[in-house]
Amino acid sequence: MLGPTALWDLFVTGIFRGGMYALMAVGLSLVFGVMNIPHFAHGEFYMLGAYTAYFAFAVFHFPAFMAILSAASMGLLAGVLVEKLVFYPLRRRHPEEWVLNTFLVTVGLSFVMQNAALAVWGGQYRGITQYWQGAIQLGSGMHISLDRAISFIVAIFCIAVLWWFLDFTRTGKAIRAVAQDETGALLVGIDLDQIHTITFGLSSLMAAIAGASLLSLNPAYPSVGLAPLYKSWYVVVLVGLGNMAGAIPGGFLVGLLETFSYYAFGSGWQDVISLSILILILLLKPAGLFGNRGISLSKA
Repeated sequence: MLGPTALWDLFVTGIFRGGMYALMAVGLSLVFGVMNIPHFAHGEFYMLGAYTAYFAFAVFHFPAFMAILSAASMGLLAGVLVEKLVFYPLRRRHPEEWVLNTFLVTVGLSFVMQNAALAVWGGQYRGITQYWQGAIQLGSGMHISLDRAISFIVAIFCIAVLWWFLDFTRTGKAIRAVAQDETGALLVGIDLDQIHTITFGLSSLMAAIAGASLLSLNPAYPSVGLAPLYKSWYVVVLVGLGNMAGAIPGGFLVGLLETFSYYAFGSGWQDVISLSILILILLLKPAGLFGNRGISLSKA
């Protein structure tokens, strides 16, 4: 029987883990909801953010926040370039098989980016001990490293800023309009190509920030983005494809579920329990926990 202190420790650990899951899942849900792209290279932008932050912080000695900001800028730039060079021509030439084509393209893009990173930087791990020294006390006997706490704050801040952008800016409202009805958005004069570029750039930016923020926990190496990719897809499928609003509580839910499963059953079992629950939920609710309710960017 868990006491109040142990329950509190597990709860806080799960929430901190879930913050990054939510950040990754929001970016993945955004690009699926607006562009209808099943994005399987999302983790490679996490990897790109991790490498950028490593070189900015450990090699060029940028301050910690500047290193994370550099990773965000690199993620945004890479996302815009990929959309313009890959998805824009594909959309122009073969719009009729868009979902299947983009699925195959993102899988190929994942392999290309991983092998490019391997060729340029090698297979060795490139990490840091910490961005910030010290720890904060949460409760009577629990201490969280300052790095972990600030990475969680960064994740929540980025999600809040993205939500504000989508709700209160002209471009954000245009993104919502495209997500709801592309034809209607075109009829009122929205530039669909521009919105797709901005959307993919924002999604890549979110993934790069996650990779940079967690550099002290997960060092940069070519395939570091695979686990975050799987977790973010798990969250997105669990809550409903394209449902950005659901991706936020979904990320925290998965973080809590994994933490308590790890405590109860040991290492490795958290994935078994999580996937078993996912299968059960999809059997009972194929549209996901939240479906298209709430503030959703899904076209379905």
